[in-house]
Amino acid sequence: MNEIEIVKRAQAGDFGAFTELVNAHKDKLYAFVRKLTGDPEDTNDIVQDTFLKAIDKIDQFRGESSFGTWLTSIALNQARGMFAKRKQTDLRPLEDYLPAGATNGPNPLANASLFDWRDPLSVLEAAEINELVEEGLAGIPFKYREAFLLRYVEEMSVKEVAATIGQSEAATKSRILRARLALRDFLSRRFEGNYGEKMRRVH
Repeated sequence: MNEIEIVKRAQAGDFGAFTELVNAHKDKLYAFVRKLTGDPEDTNDIVQDTFLKAIDKIDQFRGESSFGTWLTSIALNQARGMFAKRKQTDLRPLEDYLPAGATNGPNPLANASLFDWRDPLSVLEAAEINELVEEGLAGIPFKYREAFLLRYVEEMSVKEVAATIGQSEAATKSRILRARLALRDFLSRRFEGNYGEKMRRVH
């Protein structure tokens, strides 16, 4: 039975069908929210509230996106409500992350070296530094973190991320880039010394 049919059963009041949907998505949703919050207790609260709201609103699911994407949107709203109560400083300007001389010319980002060994995308899947990556993500303001994770963990297109967070594609690209640079900057500083040799062996 495909997911659409299971969703229709759940919308008709079949709680067993909803349980099937929960079991199919709970692990991935938990992993996403865990990276989003950086805290296991917050994660448990958000995931639990997400599924409770999904039960209440299952009749509102129209199938315009996947059920997993719909759950992610609910989880984001729950997390936003939580983080709205916590003050976070903004990230530094993009230019602060660029090497000396890279800000010259009409397009300063064109000269930025974003793909060296310190780039977070190249190390995000390395199990031995996963906790360090999560620590770095936890220090990034929520609005940048959510865009980064939707793009690179949920593997949404920029257009899909923009629609999910309610921003223009240009603003979404900027948020993703700023998060990416901030995380790379964090990892670069932490990899110096003890972590540097480990990363050279990984790559």
